[in-house]
Amino acid sequence: MEAHAGDRLLTHGRTVGQHDRVAEIVEVLGAGGTPPYRVRFEDGHEHLISPGPDSVVQHKSRKQTPKRP
Repeated sequence: MEAHAGDRLLTHGRTVGQHDRVAEIVEVLGAGGTPPYRVRFEDGHEHLISPGPDSVVQHKSRKQTPKRP
């Protein structure tokens, strides 16, 4: 798993009735974009997470800057 600050971390609910959780990755603490990640949930709480197989990184679209001649 590889992520960058600004990406979103989606963690699927593990049981019936448990909702998916979405958090913004605010800091990557591992080498080369690997966990652990410091994330901020929608309610403002921040946590340090090493996501498991029930999590997916949604990469923030990165705009390409045009090269100047």
